[in-house]
Amino acid sequence: MTPHSSPDQSDTVLDLFRLDGSVAVVTGAGSGLGAGFARALAEAGADVVIAARRRENLEAVAVTVEATGRRCLVVPTDVTVPEQCDALAQAAVAEFGRLDILINNAGVTSSAPATRERPEDFRAVLDVNLMGSYWVAQACGRVMGPGSTIVNVASMLGLIKSALPQAAYAASKAGMIGLTRDLSHQWSKRKGIRVNAIAPGFVETDLISEMSSDTLDEFLRGSSLGRTATQREIDGAVVFLASRASGYITGSTLAVDGGTSGH
Repeated sequence: MTPHSSPDQSDTVLDLFRLDGSVAVVTGAGSGLGAGFARALAEAGADVVIAARRRENLEAVAVTVEATGRRCLVVPTDVTVPEQCDALAQAAVAEFGRLDILINNAGVTSSAPATRERPEDFRAVLDVNLMGSYWVAQACGRVMGPGSTIVNVASMLGLIKSALPQAAYAASKAGMIGLTRDLSHQWSKRKGIRVNAIAPGFVETDLISEMSSDTLDEFLRGSSLGRTATQREIDGAVVFLASRASGYITGSTLAVDGGTSGH
C-alpha cells in the first residue's frame, strides 16, 4: 500500500485511514490544534514536518511526535513570507523525498468593533490566515504528486455569524473556504491533489480556557451538542480528509462544530 494508491476490495475500512509511507506538513504546529494534528498524523503512520515561527515550541512538539515511532522535521516558518513557505516545502522533500499531505493550520484571531478596527490589524489577520494559507498551499502544490491531499483549517465562523465582533477573522476563514473550492477545481483533476477544509467549532484549547464563561456560553448556545469539542474529535476529521478514506471528497468544507452551523 502506498499513500497515493486507490482503495480496493482487499483494504479493510481501517486500512483506508492509515497514512503509512506518507509525509505530512503541518503549519501552526507549535501549540494547540496544530500540535495535536501533528501527533495524530504520526499515529496514523505519517512522517511529519512541523512549522511555526518559534523553534523552541516546535522542538517540544517534535518530541511527542517522535514518541509515536515516526520521524519529525522541525522547520521554523513565517507563513506570511512566500520564500519561507517555499523553503518549507523544499525541506520536506529534501528530508523525506516526497510530500503527500498539507494541514494548513497556521492562524491568528482578533476581536474588534468594525468601526474601530485599525487597517493594519485587519490586514495582519488576513495576512496570516488567508494569504499565508495560500502561500503554503502554493509552495506545497508545486511539489506534491497525484493522490496528495490538502486540508485547510477554516472555522465555523467562516460559515455563520459570530457572537463577538470578529470581521477580520470571519472574513479570513470564509476566504479560506473559497480558496479551498478554487484550488480543488484547479488541482483535483489536473494534478490529482484533493483540497478540502474543516470548519471547527470551539475546541478545548488554551485559547478557550482564557475566554470568559459568559462569552463561551453565548457561543455554545447555538450548538446542538451544547459543549466544546475535544482535540481528538478534530484530529479524527483531519486524518479522515488526509487519508484514502475520503478519496472521493474534494472542494468540500466539513463542519466539525457540534451542529452549530446547521441551525
